[in-house]
Amino acid sequence: MRPARQGTPAALGFQGTWINGAAGHRIDCRDRGLQYGDGLFETMRVRDGRIRLLEYHLDRLFDGCRRMSIDAPRASALRRELVLRARPQADAVLKLILTRGSGARGYRPSGRERCTRILSLSAVPPFAAAQSLQRVRICATTVGSNPALAGLKTLNRLDSVLARSEWSDERVWEGLMRDIDGNLVCGTMSNLFVRRGSTLTTPALDRCGIAGVMRRWVLEQAERLRLRPRQGTVGLEQLDLAAEVFMTNAVAGVVSVKVIEHGRRRIRIGSSSAADGLRARLELE
Repeated sequence: MRPARQGTPAALGFQGTWINGAAGHRIDCRDRGLQYGDGLFETMRVRDGRIRLLEYHLDRLFDGCRRMSIDAPRASALRRELVLRARPQADAVLKLILTRGSGARGYRPSGRERCTRILSLSAVPPFAAAQSLQRVRICATTVGSNPALAGLKTLNRLDSVLARSEWSDERVWEGLMRDIDGNLVCGTMSNLFVRRGSTLTTPALDRCGIAGVMRRWVLEQAERLRLRPRQGTVGLEQLDLAAEVFMTNAVAGVVSVKVIEHGRRRIRIGSSSAADGLRARLELE
């Protein structure tokens, strides 16, 4: 077999790419997703030919389109396309990018744009296998505050790019990011949960951060595990008092945290009981 040329989808780890339903990997250079980050995306885990939490992904995507006034594709047609691409896959990652489409220069949309739909399949990354206790760190890069975009998974991910560039130690699974007031918001690619007793707290996302689909699932499942879910402020001091800390991600699922590095400090977490229960439930999804 001829090796893939550097820069081709296969060389970059993609098993297949489709633009507006047709196989390919080129988009118009005038596309507003490229020019301004004017779009949204969803990264979905495929297992045994099924997309995990598909309806949650679609709910968030269409809510984002509504809030950003993007003319979205029909839900039924998009769902069929996603299911079609996922069905042959035993275990994979399916990513959907939806941009406002191509347009003239200038920030203001004309309202005549037609959205661009980019779909790609790739292998499950190594980080997704990290279900056991992991090490995370506190990042110096903060999350920008913008209530108008809070919760949305837009194409503007530079905060996470800069934060993830802060470390190269492969033993560190994730980095925790704070807002401008120093409160914890999320990981570079995940949401945060802190348990103290039976209270399970995740940072509120009214000013910044992404409302992850796995975060939503955990909040819905918590009471079945006799936990009291809460969304609110999470300060660094709450990590010292935590019985358990875990992170959630649509691809990796629920990942327990063992050690949190903050400069020279090491905060050690002893329990993973709630995360263990959630992982067992997730296997049924």
